[in-house]
Amino acid sequence: MKKRDLTIGTALLLLGGFVTWEAASARAGSPATSPAASFGSAVMSDDDSVLAGPSVRRLLRAAPRREAPDLPDRVLEIRRRLELSSHDTYIGDVIAAHDSALARWPDRSANPLRVWVQTTSTHRGFTDRVVPIVRRAFAEWSAVGLPVPFTFVVDSASADVRVTWVDQFSEPISGKTLWAHDDGWWIVDADIQLAVRHHTGEVLDSGSVRAIAMHEVGHLLGLDHTTDTTSIMAPKVRVRDLSPSDRATAQLLYRLPAGRVR
Repeated sequence: MKKRDLTIGTALLLLGGFVTWEAASARAGSPATSPAASFGSAVMSDDDSVLAGPSVRRLLRAAPRREAPDLPDRVLEIRRRLELSSHDTYIGDVIAAHDSALARWPDRSANPLRVWVQTTSTHRGFTDRVVPIVRRAFAEWSAVGLPVPFTFVVDSASADVRVTWVDQFSEPISGKTLWAHDDGWWIVDADIQLAVRHHTGEVLDSGSVRAIAMHEVGHLLGLDHTTDTTSIMAPKVRVRDLSPSDRATAQLLYRLPAGRVR
């Protein structure tokens, strides 16, 4: 496996009750397991968006559920801000992947997200040297300036986010993220699984672990795949650092409220 050609995650949607468990992880072309999951395929934009993928204007025009005068003021304001601010972002890809909704954590500035990272594992090839690499992935996203700071805890029971290790996935993936959102699409809880070995058997090196962790933390925050291959959120990760579009998309997402956009 080429270190710079990793396929990350799968999409999964399990619906039940007030809280929905949803994989915001990479899809690798696999269909969602629930018919309620409407993860749109990326397409080339036909308007003035800079990046390839479903543009915000195109998404908001497509099959509107209600006429604009009937839309709540909140939705109209979100749509207005999206059309004004989506330049140089892949927010359209994120909206398409989440069935025309924005999912994000509420402001946690005064109450940082508690993150627990598994520090030991019996899986062959595991080394505790990867633990600080994963923690640095959270620090990289923290530097973007989102209102979602992280703090690491030693007790998994008290954590909002749990990062665990699996030996390998049966699919051609190396990481998976699942998060729970409430009826308003505010994320309330999350889990990340990282593979020690690729599905072909080789142990993932530190550079690969870094790229996978960065990608999965992006999903944790509410981002999804983009057709922009310079992004850490591309389905096949070919970079090791956040791109300007990664930062811009995350910042735009966290300037908007969670919820439906049409």
